[in-house]
Amino acid sequence: MSFRIVVLAKQVPDTRNVGKDAMKEDGTINRAVLPAIFNPDDLNALEMALEVKSKMPNATVHVITMGPTRATDIIREAMYRGADGGFLLSDAKFAGSDTLATSYALSKAVEKLNPNLIFCGLQAIDGDTAQVGPQIAEKLHFAQVTYAEEILNVDRQNMTIKRRLEHGFEIVKAKLPLLVTVHSSAKVCRSRKANDWSSDVCSSDLLKYKYAKAKTEMQSVANQYQKLYETRPYLHIEEWNAESINANIGQLGLNGSPTKVKKVDNIVLTQKDSKVLSACDNDIEQMMVELIDSKVIGG
Repeated sequence: MSFRIVVLAKQVPDTRNVGKDAMKEDGTINRAVLPAIFNPDDLNALEMALEVKSKMPNATVHVITMGPTRATDIIREAMYRGADGGFLLSDAKFAGSDTLATSYALSKAVEKLNPNLIFCGLQAIDGDTAQVGPQIAEKLHFAQVTYAEEILNVDRQNMTIKRRLEHGFEIVKAKLPLLVTVHSSAKVCRSRKANDWSSDVCSSDLLKYKYAKAKTEMQSVANQYQKLYETRPYLHIEEWNAESINANIGQLGLNGSPTKVKKVDNIVLTQKDSKVLSACDNDIEQMMVELIDSKVIGG
């Protein structure tokens, strides 16, 4: 009997290195000047999924990502690290989705796979809402465990999980099917060459999926590669639109997004004059006075 694991991942702009050109005049992110990366928390989720795969007979790990065609980059990256395949959820009808519309689209995609387990990162660095995972669990009527840091035990009926809390941790046991959101303190994802197999096999995995592509990408592939895709079905990254997942159009994109942004402020922190202090009590006391006067600290 197969054991299906789904990882929900997102390609995000690298907001950890935001400069003065990172925002447009209308307050939206200028994605053209920011590199697109695999959302960090989702990499932790991928590692947790791969660890479960290694413990469960006949287990498979597939990634679902929602975004433009270039988002297949993170599906390939997941396959290099040990995932079995992926699905790109892409359609102009998804544009402008808030967390509610996003979770609806992803839940409809997940329904097609009928997994035993779903893993996703706690939150995405371009939104930081931490809402999508729990919303998907509610829509699918799955049990959910958030802030997961470590899987202690898993079988086909139950999973025991260590959760990271603000002032410690707790151990919980939940029944499957289950959705798990993974905390950034969980184990870092293995690299392309650091998994459970020998380095020779791992290297061949990297080469094996190098040319994996979605249908839209294949349209621009040179003719000499077309036969390659005909003879190697594992290179096909399946691409789904709104119709493929039987979604209600009224619940997608802007139509399905009740969240409205009232105002966006573009705040760029710049380096100012610095002051070098000695360990002298007078210097420290003077610094405290200045901080209080400027209202950086205190009332």
